[in-house]
Amino acid sequence: MAKQVKQLDRVIIRFAGDSGDGMQLTGDRFTQESAAFGNDLQTLPNFPAEIRAPQGTLPGVSSFQVHFADHDILTPGDSPDVLVAMNPAALRANLGDMKPGTTIIVDSHDFTGRNLTKAGYAANPLEDDSLVDFAVNVLDLTGMTVEAVKEFGLSRKDASRAKNMYALGLLSWMYGRPTETTVAFLERRFAKVPAIRDANVTAFKSGYFFGETTESFAVQYEIKPAPMQAGTYRNITGNLALAYGVVAGGVASGLPVFLGTYPITPASDVLHELSKHKRFGVTTFQAEDEIAGIGAALGASFAGSLGVTSTSGPGVALKSETIGLAVMTELPLVVIDVQRGGPSTGLPTKTEQADLLQAMFGRNGESPVPIVAPQSPGDCFDAAVEAVRIAVTYRTPVMLLSDGMLANGSEPWRIPEVADLPVIDPAFATVPNHETTGKDGETTADFWPYLRDEETLARPWAIPGTAGLEHRIGGLEKGDGHGNIAYDPGNHDYMVRIRQAKVDRIAESLPPLQVDDPSGRARVLVLGWGSTYGPIGAACRRVRKAGHDVAQVHLRHLNPFPKDLGEILSRYDTVLIPEMNLGQLSLLVRAKYLVDAVGYNQVRGLPLKAAELAEAITDLVETTKENR
Repeated sequence: MAKQVKQLDRVIIRFAGDSGDGMQLTGDRFTQESAAFGNDLQTLPNFPAEIRAPQGTLPGVSSFQVHFADHDILTPGDSPDVLVAMNPAALRANLGDMKPGTTIIVDSHDFTGRNLTKAGYAANPLEDDSLVDFAVNVLDLTGMTVEAVKEFGLSRKDASRAKNMYALGLLSWMYGRPTETTVAFLERRFAKVPAIRDANVTAFKSGYFFGETTESFAVQYEIKPAPMQAGTYRNITGNLALAYGVVAGGVASGLPVFLGTYPITPASDVLHELSKHKRFGVTTFQAEDEIAGIGAALGASFAGSLGVTSTSGPGVALKSETIGLAVMTELPLVVIDVQRGGPSTGLPTKTEQADLLQAMFGRNGESPVPIVAPQSPGDCFDAAVEAVRIAVTYRTPVMLLSDGMLANGSEPWRIPEVADLPVIDPAFATVPNHETTGKDGETTADFWPYLRDEETLARPWAIPGTAGLEHRIGGLEKGDGHGNIAYDPGNHDYMVRIRQAKVDRIAESLPPLQVDDPSGRARVLVLGWGSTYGPIGAACRRVRKAGHDVAQVHLRHLNPFPKDLGEILSRYDTVLIPEMNLGQLSLLVRAKYLVDAVGYNQVRGLPLKAAELAEAITDLVETTKENR
């Protein structure tokens, strides 16, 4: 009997299980299927910090959430419509996010007394009334998988590992996902072990056919492709986009790229990806520690390459002295900080925005550094290119603040044309730029490394070994112009101010901010930066749909601020600044513009929830109306 097909405009699915159950792979494959189908989507991988937490325990739960739709969406979603739970711990860890009436698909195989106890259950939730508010489908996914692949002669343990593909097949049927890409992926991934390859493909297809034939699922759901701007698209994570952006920055500037780095969660994938692109002139160096990594990168910049280093918050602390050296020597350097929960080791696999003040002030002395922050996984590409532009043009280290949500999350990304990349001119010094008059009255052409470009205030960049351009460089204070070591107070005061003025001058090259204020009547402005873009945008949509007026502005450049920010802030009665920290941008905005900004702050290691933020915005809009 033909099954009913129901149209939906969007769905949020979360796959959850033990960290050995392959939930990240399952979610990634479902994401790739949805991307191939043409849906807009956002993802949120969530995995434990422990290398291998005890099996079946709450700390060992790994999950992957995907939000896909037939229209433009901005977040991975606040709460799932469907939870696939592979064991008791996965159910317990994620049940609090489920709303009444939503669907739960449970693998009953591991709901044994021992596993229930490890997950903290006193009784089996599948046998009492604790799940009565949900549409629960209890299936022995493990048993059905083992039965489906028994012809391949695998041990029961190896056979049961394919249960994630069985679950993926079932969900692929439920939501009309194309299966060809997953079958091709599995055939490539396990090509060297035919039995494993065939078992995974068979499990995937068996799950699909089970959904098609069972009476347990009477409805199949359809989510149509989303309308998108014409172009070539691919699904991309933030770390992958950062790596591509660095490569593109190297191409746009004509500079070889040198990444000096040390592996650290959640930034390591930048190193992994850049190591694949030697054909674009990329050299990667995995150093023995964070300090050696950035030291090598700065040395590469001195030698005429584009120096890049990647890390997270704890690594920025170790790199701070060398960032200060880059400020003093005025050499290009891109410092990628993929922020995670802190302080200290903190929450390595969770997201946070708490490194803004560290990026702004985390060095000794007056040590100004430009700061750029992407707003979505795909936007990491443009932010990386922009960081390269600023670093090369203004001869300065640049902090690029991504975070764990952007790094591991993904979205469809329209691949740009190479011709659309900005032109980044390193403008190397090639001839002497100064004349010195000797005691005999004769002039000699020489090179002064701290003469400045009138427009950018950047000093000349001379490749070592260029005849006639020999010069000193190092961490001691430089004399204006000639660059020799100088200790006199007046020179130090001038050099401190000119380095700050150089960073301030970057604002002259920034485009006007885009103010999202559809009605033009809003009295409340929501100001954000980084990965809060999605939750803020989704929350503003909810508020406007409810009949309220609210405006939104999002910052890419955090130092210097865009020139028009102060004027924009002055137009509104109230400014709300949502952040995944305790109010760091709020502090900077209050200090610079004397605006009594209202903070909305959460530091939970998770993205802000649009629904909760929408309530806060609505309350603020109503309060602002009452106080007018």
